[in-house]
Amino acid sequence: MPGEAQDKEIWPLPEFYFKVKIDDIGEMSFKEVSGLDMEFDVIEYRAGDSKDFTKVKMPGLRKSGDITLKKGIFVSDKPFCDWIGEVKMNTIKRRAVTISLLDESGSPVQSWKLTNAWPKKITVEGFKADGSNVAMETLILVHEGVTFV
Repeated sequence: MPGEAQDKEIWPLPEFYFKVKIDDIGEMSFKEVSGLDMEFDVIEYRAGDSKDFTKVKMPGLRKSGDITLKKGIFVSDKPFCDWIGEVKMNTIKRRAVTISLLDESGSPVQSWKLTNAWPKKITVEGFKADGSNVAMETLILVHEGVTFV
């Protein structure tokens, strides 16, 4: 039955349909999102009177890497630029950032929320007089944890 929605039990979601929402800024268009990872430190312990000659491994503190966002440069990026300017002025406003993977109807299927995120680095890609590509920038966000929404 061509043209109908695919069975969600058979087909995985495509990676190209996603949205990014930054609190107090709104939804923004990005070309690429990477770095959504979470890891736990491992605590090893062995009691002195244990009959097992092995250590017990327990989960420790959670840690997450930086998030890299790539996007085209738009004229209407003023709220986004203001947020970066706040960091420069040492008045960092930490914001929640939600990254959602969407189904064919545009509804979020899986979302990840970054806690207390702020821009650590922004890189504007080079310009070429004979180029025909879109002007791009890369933003790196630091945060205090990723949660599944």
